[in-house]
Amino acid sequence: MTINVAHPPQLSAENAASSSGINSTAAQWSLQVDKVDAGDVALAPSFQIAIYESLLDELSKTKRFKQVLRDGDRNAGDVSDLLILKTTVQKYTAGSETRRAVTTVSGATKLTVRSQLCARDGHIILERTVNGNVRFMGSNLRATHNLARNVAKAIKQSSLPEPSTSASYREIDSDQVVVVELR
Repeated sequence: MTINVAHPPQLSAENAASSSGINSTAAQWSLQVDKVDAGDVALAPSFQIAIYESLLDELSKTKRFKQVLRDGDRNAGDVSDLLILKTTVQKYTAGSETRRAVTTVSGATKLTVRSQLCARDGHIILERTVNGNVRFMGSNLRATHNLARNVAKAIKQSSLPEPSTSASYREIDSDQVVVVELR
């Protein structure tokens, strides 16, 4: 299908999809969750695994994705509409369950991560900095659950491009007529 548009100063893929009447809820992406990168932060492997497992669980609950796959899943190679979630820890403050139990003003466990949803080619579709913490009662690992829930919420509330539509743009002549091809 080819759509000719005359004299647009700029045309984004999102505008092209919405102007062509494509319903963004019709098709769903599949998601592969990469292992959590600790970055420059000294983070216990148990926390990295807990973040990863919590992300898998919380993202599955959103119903935003056709399927949620683990890093290295053999089935991911066969999925055409695949996004990859990359998570890098930016900050970590170790907390104390004992101090939280005794006082409500200290002992919080805090995590900050940068989450990126990328296409297979590495193009970043969505990037967010998300926090998770435990301030009052609960184990330190509860911060990983809260973080994963916040990442899932940020992704669920974001608008993503239509998965099965790839748009390409090219300028035809000096009159700035643009041809948008939706495949």
